[in-house]
Amino acid sequence: MLSLLLGLAQLGHTIARAVRNPEFRALLALYGLLLAIGTAFYARFEGWSVLDAMYFCVVTLATVGFGDLAPRTPLGKVFTIVYVMIGTGVFVGVAAEFAITILRRQDARARNPRVRRAEEELEGADDA
Repeated sequence: MLSLLLGLAQLGHTIARAVRNPEFRALLALYGLLLAIGTAFYARFEGWSVLDAMYFCVVTLATVGFGDLAPRTPLGKVFTIVYVMIGTGVFVGVAAEFAITILRRQDARARNPRVRRAEEELEGADDA
């Protein structure tokens, strides 16, 4: 349970660091804009509820694709083709910037002699 809480705290810290990065913020804003546009489109032209439309957008942009919802109109299908081509790249960009933040944090921690000594002490305690 403690490791879960520590992991969640580290995740929160990493998110806070990532949001300080202007590139990450720009990609996140673009992702939010894509979600808003897609949600509005599917609610209007496919007749879905706002929740269903947003759910479809998130699942589609994350490339999960459960298949429980699918556009039925020709306009909806064409929009989805363009939406996926643009949105997937933005989603990958957000994920990549987040991963870079994690790797930079780990690298900085590894270079810190105090952190390195503390980790070595913990490893030594685990071996005993």
